[in-house]
Amino acid sequence: MSDGIAVILGTRPEIIKLAPVIRACEENKIPCTLIHTGQHYSDSLDSVFFDQLGLPDPDYNLEVGSASHGQQTGEMLIGIEEVLEEVSPETVLVQGDTNSVLAGAIAASKLDVDLGHVEAGLRSNDRKMPEEINRVLADHAADTLFAPTRQSRENLLAEGIPDSRIEVTGNTVVDALYRNRELAAETSTVLDELGVDDREFFLMTLHRQENVDDPELFEALLFGASRAADKHGVDVIYPIHPRAEKRLEEFGLDVPEPIRVVEPQEYLDFIRLEDAATLVMTDSGGVQEEACILGTPCVTLRDSTERPETVSVGANVLADHDPATIIASVDQMIERDSDWENPFGDGDAGERILQSVQPQLEVLQP
Repeated sequence: MSDGIAVILGTRPEIIKLAPVIRACEENKIPCTLIHTGQHYSDSLDSVFFDQLGLPDPDYNLEVGSASHGQQTGEMLIGIEEVLEEVSPETVLVQGDTNSVLAGAIAASKLDVDLGHVEAGLRSNDRKMPEEINRVLADHAADTLFAPTRQSRENLLAEGIPDSRIEVTGNTVVDALYRNRELAAETSTVLDELGVDDREFFLMTLHRQENVDDPELFEALLFGASRAADKHGVDVIYPIHPRAEKRLEEFGLDVPEPIRVVEPQEYLDFIRLEDAATLVMTDSGGVQEEACILGTPCVTLRDSTERPETVSVGANVLADHDPATIIASVDQMIERDSDWENPFGDGDAGERILQSVQPQLEVLQP
């Protein structure tokens, strides 16, 4: 007999963005099985968020950890399939564009279960990005595609996906930020701990494979960010991802001043940093969204983005990898008023997603 919803997740962004759906299941007494792939193997980037977000512990943890794309995805696929066969859910939900999403989508599509893809339809149109391949394949495998914006819906329609399979719900990242922004401001002490003042520093994240696995490119990005910050007389707070930290050591790269490398931050502390920063420099799609919603100008250290809405509303600019372009982009964005419209919804995406799958689950209501 089918039993409720299975939620597959494996990284910090997935935990954060699926939290509103998981809470909606709890509030509506919908059975929800959490399957954690263990794609992020650092506790500081991963399991601590379950505690901070008030979520139940995963029902299953595959503990796959780090490996090559093929090995990691293959191990996830085997483990997810075994769990789904045991649990027999009515609906499987995956979110985003990670290897966990790809493995979950493939496993679910081979079984008698409905597959929903949360945050469907994002496109960078850069097939060199592993995430682009993951999100496209997940979209075309899914039965229901929960598009966060109208642009995402148009992307899916252009690829021949029927409109009947697409629902524009808004992005669950808005739900998460609306719930946690005030809490972060009230409880986080990260600004005092780092010795920085509100609107007197830049925040940077830099971790994507295409950026940090190339020593010359990584060094150029660091140099551009440092010179931009030096020009404006501020420090750059750089919570370093384990991948980037490993590459710095392997390549023997020095991090130039005024970039300050700090440990990865817990969720509420990172929200506080995003909210308080003068400007964010990032290669993360999720951080682009969060900065836009929080009203913090953003410079994206890439030549493409799957969040073009942030650029359209004036919250973000693409800086590529050239130091001179990074400096010019920072000059442009630091003068920008933060009065743009939030393009990602009203904070009720989690409820909308649950309402979409709930008719199949009404028999499970108490």
